[in-house]
Amino acid sequence: MPKRILQGTVVSDKGEKTIVVLVERSFLHPLFKKTIRRTKKYHAHDENNTHKVGETVRIVECPPKSKLKTWEVVSG
Repeated sequence: MPKRILQGTVVSDKGEKTIVVLVERSFLHPLFKKTIRRTKKYHAHDENNTHKVGETVRIVECPPKSKLKTWEVVSG
């Protein structure tokens, strides 16, 4: 099964080797036919603490690294 790749913006880099990425998706409402935006935050593993708040990054699924981290940064 292929791994999911998501793109989002870094909203927090305070954790050690961890960043929080805000991913936004948009879809059409089934009844009202209006575009809706939804956001979700993911904790991602950043091995070298290279990414800072405001950067756009791509994250990919990985085996769990901690209680909350099941994603890791692929590129910045």
